[in-house]
Amino acid sequence: MRGLEDRGRAQTGVLTETPSLDERLTGRDNLAIYADLYGVPPGEVAGRVQALLETFQLADRAGEKVAAYSRGMKQRLALARALVHRPQVLFLDEPTSGLDPVAARHVHEMVTALSGEGGRTVFLCTHNLAEAQKLCDRVAVLAQGRVLALGTPAELVARLGRSQRLEMEAEPQGAALEIVAAAGISASAGENGRLALQGVGREEIPGLVAALAGAGVRIYRVTPEEPSLEDVYFALQGGEVAA
Repeated sequence: MRGLEDRGRAQTGVLTETPSLDERLTGRDNLAIYADLYGVPPGEVAGRVQALLETFQLADRAGEKVAAYSRGMKQRLALARALVHRPQVLFLDEPTSGLDPVAARHVHEMVTALSGEGGRTVFLCTHNLAEAQKLCDRVAVLAQGRVLALGTPAELVARLGRSQRLEMEAEPQGAALEIVAAAGISASAGENGRLALQGVGREEIPGLVAALAGAGVRIYRVTPEEPSLEDVYFALQGGEVAA
């Protein structure tokens, strides 16, 4: 049983929300110690550590103590540490928590690259639904330890069964509102000819645009907005979507 646990640990990497780095040591030493703990062959440690430092853009600060690192640098170092033994399964807990937009984008790019390498599987735990929709091939929505829904982002959005929103810029606005209302579509007016339409089926859009153009309404922009993973989440909380 012990051997099975060791093999499982050797194939698994973990990044917690708060990186537990030894800030008294340098970035290089942090990686080297974990490489030794995970049984990386001694002859490979230096090369593997250097490669990770370069990949995560930390090579120029590798000799400094981690206490002097920024939050983004610590997060990148912790991610490098989780990969030092080349695991096939990676668990990331809120990897962009507390990061500025630039650092968060950098982490997103790294996660995308990691999941595409050598069949590696990445489990991402996040409350950032836009992040989940952007990065994940499959999403599980959990509440109180129970799976409310599971599928690709597109599948979950389709399961919502809700017509999409549509933003339009058209003039004269009054005539456009009358035509939209006659089609049984709810709309609200904004500034500069902008209209926000609710409950528009995808198949209805071409006919609606044709009706507006046929009535002499000038259409400058039509922007469909599909339901998001956030819409799915709140619908699940309200019981609108079946698990």
